[in-house]
Amino acid sequence: MSVAPVELARPEVEQQSSVDRPWVTIVWDDPVNLMRYVTYVFQRVFGYPKAKAERLMLDVHTKGKAVVAAGAREAMERNAEALHGYGLWATVSHDA
Repeated sequence: MSVAPVELARPEVEQQSSVDRPWVTIVWDDPVNLMRYVTYVFQRVFGYPKAKAERLMLDVHTKGKAVVAAGAREAMERNAEALHGYGLWATVSHDA
């Protein structure tokens, strides 16, 4: 009687890939904040040039959301907290 070998490498690879995915900060559209205010907040919080801040703001406005930063989970949580301080709706998620 022989026993088939157990393949352990596959679960480790799947677990490794989920750990390697960066976290992202997502800003969602809301009916309260003006577009120029959202642009200002992106410049202030992230130091983005006006053109990039406007492009991200337009994504929020037209697509309903925009990924505004990517990186370590703790940094993305700090970003979301800072954005909440400015009255924006922001969440943190794994990058898709």
